[in-house]
Amino acid sequence: MNTEKLLLSKWRNLSVTQKQKVLNFIESISPQQEPTQWQYLEKKPHSRRQQLYLKGKRIKASVIYSDMMVNKMTPEEVADNWELPLAAIEEIIEYCQTHQQLLQQEANEARSQLTAKGVLIEPKITH
Repeated sequence: MNTEKLLLSKWRNLSVTQKQKVLNFIESISPQQEPTQWQYLEKKPHSRRQQLYLKGKRIKASVIYSDMMVNKMTPEEVADNWELPLAAIEEIIEYCQTHQQLLQQEANEARSQLTAKGVLIEPKITH
């Protein structure tokens, strides 16, 4: 069996959490692209999360972006609502749109951890 087939056969037997750990490891050893210099975003030191946060705040860029999408707000409305410069919102939009895979991976990991702790993610259906 060649290496690729062996890896694939082992991959199929992993749990969601184990698969995420493998993906994180692969990401850590993969050649990194030249990082974009973000004016309003930064990685939190000592954070296990890779996604970026608003500089000087404990707010993930994805939280602001999700708020905008869910509430169908314009960038100008989001800037006013969060009391941020429009340029910061535009940067958040660019970041979130270009890093969707990372954001989804981290959301899936958080969901798995909560589920493993017995936290109910979906509301119970009552009749």
